[in-house]
Amino acid sequence: MRVLIAADKFKGSLTAAQVAERLAAGLRRAAPHVSVASVPVADGGDGTVDAAAVAGFGRHEIRVTGPVGKPVTAAYALRDGAAVVEMAEASGLRHLPADVFAPLTATSYGTGEVLRAALDAGARSIALGVGGSATTDGGAGMLSALGARFLEASGALVGPGGAALARLAKADLSGLDARLAEVDLVLASDVDNPLLGPKGAAAVYGPQKGASPQEVDILEDALRHYARTCGALAMAAEPGAGAAGGLGFGALTALRARFRPGVEVMLDLLGFDEALAQADLVITGEGSLDAQTLHGKAPAGVASRARARGLPVVAVCGRLSLDPAALHAVGIHRAYALTELEPDIPRCLAEAGPLLERVAARMARDFLPV
Repeated sequence: MRVLIAADKFKGSLTAAQVAERLAAGLRRAAPHVSVASVPVADGGDGTVDAAAVAGFGRHEIRVTGPVGKPVTAAYALRDGAAVVEMAEASGLRHLPADVFAPLTATSYGTGEVLRAALDAGARSIALGVGGSATTDGGAGMLSALGARFLEASGALVGPGGAALARLAKADLSGLDARLAEVDLVLASDVDNPLLGPKGAAAVYGPQKGASPQEVDILEDALRHYARTCGALAMAAEPGAGAAGGLGFGALTALRARFRPGVEVMLDLLGFDEALAQADLVITGEGSLDAQTLHGKAPAGVASRARARGLPVVAVCGRLSLDPAALHAVGIHRAYALTELEPDIPRCLAEAGPLLERVAARMARDFLPV
């Protein structure tokens, strides 16, 4: 019996690699004769670079501009000319001070600096993962770091953040790094929202970044003006244009990126199919199995590929809010929640590692010959 562990991180608790380590430890104690392999996975958001590093990509750290303008350390991954860039590393919510948001002024400039560093390192293909962003600037900051100029009527550069785009008079993309035209850039996202409207970047994700209803309206109007001034208003409706506060729009229009579900991109890069071919049972999971899981999150992507090969899939999570029918619809036979063992959430988060080992033992009893 061969088990493949392909779980995402448990946000705020364990990395994907740590989840795999704990599950493997529990399985080996309960069923020592079983072969266990792991491919820590990600969907383009937090932990994407870490997952690539575990899979053998080199990890490279640089200092870049954070979302509120202060320097931060960001990493990207590189192997054989293929780079993995995670927007959250440079422009993520985790770089904001505790309980402080900057919905109108946060910039994606640092993400552009990471892309430029990957180009300098020889990247010929780039997977740009765009979850966990702090910004709603339409990718203008990212493009500025790559050579674009966004100007007010006076000729001055537009300031950082989405609100400032309301003063945009000219978008000059002629100075974009010429190497971008020779690179295969993939926008890896777990959301396919458009840039504008009730399902757009400002309306859906602005409140998560601290925007009040009035600030959502400001950002919506500014992003619409930005898209119109760039001569790409039609592109605002494209799937993925609203990802990461509209950074998807900047990548799709100015950088000619291709949009693909983030988990699909990462599973390909991480060699998941090769590992899957050697498995009899797949274990996946993430911190919370909920409605969002069904729309492009890592466990759904893992289960889809496993189901296509006729393999059973079980899942582990911190919290579970999906019923068995919803789980079965995406190919997950059964889910185990850590809260079943420890209902106290703070304690569950603190003791996630030992709890995962206990859950692994239950999985072994239920699904493995012991």
